Amino acid sequence: MNTVEDFKDGKVLLIDKPLEWTSFQVVNKLRWHIRKQFDIKKIKVGHAGTLDPLATGLLIICTGKQTKSIETYQGQIKEYTGTIVLGSTTPSYDLETEINETFPTDHITNELIHQTTEQFVGKIQQKPPIFSAIKKDGKRLYELARQGKTTEIKSREIEIREFEITNINFPNVEFRVVCSKGTYIRSLANDFGVALNSGAHLSVLRRTKIGEFSVDNAQSIDGFVDELKSQG
Repeated sequence: MNTVEDFKDGKVLLIDKPLEWTSFQVVNKLRWHIRKQFDIKKIKVGHAGTLDPLATGLLIICTGKQTKSIETYQGQIKEYTGTIVLGSTTPSYDLETEINETFPTDHITNELIHQTTEQFVGKIQQKPPIFSAIKKDGKRLYELARQGKTTEIKSREIEIREFEITNINFPNVEFRVVCSKGTYIRSLANDFGVALNSGAHLSVLRRTKIGEFSVDNAQSIDGFVDELKSQG
């Protein structure tokens, strides 16, 4: 049974983030329930690596003194699975925005899809999406994007350790990626479309691992809340 001291001394919680929740909303929900359960005014709760609202999967939540370890968890290798849709792009590189352009796909074969993954494996330069939480001149890039403003985004070095195509059901391409901190899978999807002399966007994304932690061992938000309530 967890006590208030356990949470203050620091716990690492593995949560399976649901679709359309922000990582911040998950943190707020868990913090509220911990405070309510133990009748305390405040407790530190934070997450170790944002997941987009349209992504699901593993979110590491740290409480109390464990929040000091957040940067360590953020820096660990991550694994994702998902689906790339070939032949069309969106400004956000995923389904947050509507399709803005379509491209020919007749030339794309299964063999070409598999071959093209090879040019992304290793240390590569990647530009983050304009629809991202990165700050420039004190503003989040997505705030500028939603105002219709364009801005120069510098590319950064990331590392793709594995890029595996797990299923092709044209135009949908399912994949698994193992990558470094700072990798945007949405940008990878967009760049993959360009490399195929076409276009592409991300339609599904799930984070399955962070370092040694797996989503298989994570619990739902409701599962955590029910477990917490059963202790009181």
